[in-house]
Amino acid sequence: MYTSHKIAENIKFIAKQKKVILKNMLIECGLNSNTMSQLHHRQMIGADRLAKIADYLDVSVDYLLGRTDKPEVNK
Repeated sequence: MYTSHKIAENIKFIAKQKKVILKNMLIECGLNSNTMSQLHHRQMIGADRLAKIADYLDVSVDYLLGRTDKPEVNK
């Protein structure tokens, strides 16, 4: 089972590794500034928003979901 809180933690982890400021990422992805807050408060976001974040961070959606520990995108 996927939890929004775990997804938020995965996003924060990879963003920190890549020195990405979350606020800037959300703006550049065209997402609401409260997207991360929604995840932390156990509200799941849509697949389209999750895909935008994954693309921006250059990781797979599966990585953000916690389905794999390999962040690489299958190309």
